[in-house]
Amino acid sequence: MAQMLSAMAMVDAAPAASAIVTKLQAACLDAPASGITVVSRQHVRPDAASAIGDLTLSVSDLPMLSCHYIQKGLFFPAPDLPMSSLVSLLVSSLSRALAVVPALAGRLVTLPDDRIVIRCNDAGVEFLHAVAPGLSLDDFLVPDADVPTKLTKDLFPMDRTVSYDGHCRPLTSFQVTVLGDGAVFIGIVANHAVVDGTSFWHFFNTWAAICRGESPRLPDFRRNFFGDSTAVLRFPGGVGPAVTFDVDAPLRERVFHFSADAIRELKAIVNRRPSGGQDAEVYGKMAHDPKSPEGRCEISSFQSLCAQIWLSVTRARKRLAPDATTTFRMAVNCRHRLRPAISPVYFGNAIQSAATTATVSELARNDLRWAAAKLNASLAAYGDGAIRRAAAAWQAAPRCFPLGNPDGSVITMGSSNRFPMYEGNDFGWGRPLAVRSGRANKFDGKMSAFPGRAGDGSVDIEVCLPPETMAALLRDGEFMQYVSCPSHLL
Repeated sequence: MAQMLSAMAMVDAAPAASAIVTKLQAACLDAPASGITVVSRQHVRPDAASAIGDLTLSVSDLPMLSCHYIQKGLFFPAPDLPMSSLVSLLVSSLSRALAVVPALAGRLVTLPDDRIVIRCNDAGVEFLHAVAPGLSLDDFLVPDADVPTKLTKDLFPMDRTVSYDGHCRPLTSFQVTVLGDGAVFIGIVANHAVVDGTSFWHFFNTWAAICRGESPRLPDFRRNFFGDSTAVLRFPGGVGPAVTFDVDAPLRERVFHFSADAIRELKAIVNRRPSGGQDAEVYGKMAHDPKSPEGRCEISSFQSLCAQIWLSVTRARKRLAPDATTTFRMAVNCRHRLRPAISPVYFGNAIQSAATTATVSELARNDLRWAAAKLNASLAAYGDGAIRRAAAAWQAAPRCFPLGNPDGSVITMGSSNRFPMYEGNDFGWGRPLAVRSGRANKFDGKMSAFPGRAGDGSVDIEVCLPPETMAALLRDGEFMQYVSCPSHLL
């Protein structure tokens, strides 16, 4: 977190009264290395008392207790109003947004029977105002370069906080950072045992809608995602878990942009049947085999892109043996896959991880269509039955989700290019310019999908790899031919 300048005590406001606490400011201490300095800190509560009781963590929430809080945020153009007015506007609208989603202003509580719940007690959240007079948007959004993580990490509070700590720390924190050129970054940090990506961006949209004077879409707090489960995840002595990967392992991070044209080309390649020869005969037989992945429906644009990433990153991992098993893990939103489906605005985690495997040699000797068909088959099969089997297996042996890549052969694709990161997040002075994340839950092979800003089907993929693997990927001509620079950064 950026260096805090105020050491003064804060005074809470009553839930039903004004939720805005007096802003505290103090003289600047030594500025942190990033040049991002927190100048004020406020404690914000919902502007109305919560009528929601305890929300029990589900079979999808509990495994996330060992994960870092989610850290995502958006860059915006310079607003046409004084900074004091901007901060006041953001805080007042945040207070109203928390009344819509009171779970984010609560705390985790472990009950005597070891069940863990979200207690919607209006305990409140942290709101930080930071400045970076020596930095501009160009320092963060550099074309054809790594993400400047030494800078971006200070755009978020509660850096590397583990979700179990929500027992004693706020479930969400917020930071608005004003750059020297007037551009603004709004960062949200949210407990991953409380929200998944769908719920995270729903709240971001809720806050923005209220800020610009519109009515938000209300979340669904019913605990109907395996809500009848009696499984518990115990932590003896109240000692919480740690993350399951090395947070200090060296990584390079880069956001690769894939234009709509590039993705259409990839999709056309993977859905095109060979026109003749032995390959055509083989693919023809597979297409008529109901057990074959080639017999599935049309392969999607995103699956086509993921297949290229899988092939190229595996090639870039020079130390993998030919018989090593590679795994492509993709986060799956279960809301619409269950039967009956649950609400698309179900609040909480309703995600599982779909794994597709192949050996290094299989990926090397087969083409892009083969890899895409493997991914397509795994995801097509991930319906109601697969979700229920995974939930039953977890209930039989409750455990935290093992994030990481211990054998160096895994790709973990999180987030989604379908999340409304640009859509619906205009706070009243313009659409966001770019998405960026903090250091949370990052390791070798961790990737996150973002929609392209243009809204035309383009996709940005945030990629974390060891330095030598990233260097090899950047030399891969087959991969780089599909990468371009988004027009708004040119």
